[in-house]
Amino acid sequence: MNIYLDNSATTKIRKEALEKYIEIAENHFGNPSSLHKLGVDAERELNIARKEIQNSLFDKTAEIVFTASGSEANNLAILGRAFAKERYLKGARIITTEGEHASVSSPISKLESMGFEIIRIPTRYGKIDLDALKNALGSKVILVSIMMVNNETGALYDIPSISNLVKANSPEALIHIDATQSYLKVPFTKKSIGADLITISSHKIEGPKGVGALVIDRSVIKSRGISPIILGGGQESGLRSGTENVPAVAAFGVAVKLAYTELQKNFEKMNSLRDRLIERLSTEEDFREISLTLPESHAPHILNITVPEIKSETMLHYLSSLGI
Repeated sequence: MNIYLDNSATTKIRKEALEKYIEIAENHFGNPSSLHKLGVDAERELNIARKEIQNSLFDKTAEIVFTASGSEANNLAILGRAFAKERYLKGARIITTEGEHASVSSPISKLESMGFEIIRIPTRYGKIDLDALKNALGSKVILVSIMMVNNETGALYDIPSISNLVKANSPEALIHIDATQSYLKVPFTKKSIGADLITISSHKIEGPKGVGALVIDRSVIKSRGISPIILGGGQESGLRSGTENVPAVAAFGVAVKLAYTELQKNFEKMNSLRDRLIERLSTEEDFREISLTLPESHAPHILNITVPEIKSETMLHYLSSLGI
């Protein structure tokens, strides 16, 4: 029997989502762009999943664009915003932080090589430097892209304060939140964090791999504030071409519905388990050399542990040999 503690990397697909995946793959295999019954049935499954995501974020008007991953959704948010208007190509400013996931930092670095001005805000002790952010804002800013929960430290960033600052000082800027580590792990709504673009991922919440979504505020759609980065048949409201992975999307919808129902219970459970681990590591003599990093504001499901004089890779291989 394995003890699996790597759920921030990926979760095992839950039984209900797997059953939905198999049902759709076997019985509703039509192309959702087709007009015959099998196509209409497939399109209905996509729309059911969209509604589950909208309900989980308390925004029934948000556009849900399904992608092949959270990484693709991040790229769509960043590159799609940068290429939305030709004048942005003349050195518009994008703000991010120094500690973003590679699926955010890499497309931003690509834009930097193309002439966009990039400002990277420092994070210290689990907090974003709001003074540095305020100083970087202004009329040139078209996008602020920041993760909500740091996947290594568990830091939960103050997104509402960030959003308020951006809206007060950079009226043209869109706020993109990478919520892959926070969605249905930490309670929030689209309105409460003030985001225009939100990235979510299925396999972080016991759904299948190979599917994610970008949640887009309706005002961004109306103003054509984002453009597609994959061109073709014009699926997903013209923002992400390619035939949708209907079984995976439908299973994603089931995972969203159940995770949303269980959110508060799981939030309290993870807090309790983390506190129990901290107490054991802090009080037992055998663990006295182990140090913990717990930011002041933190998510419940991530704890950063440092074991001195042992390489992380060595520790991982040793634990793996024990089934952990």
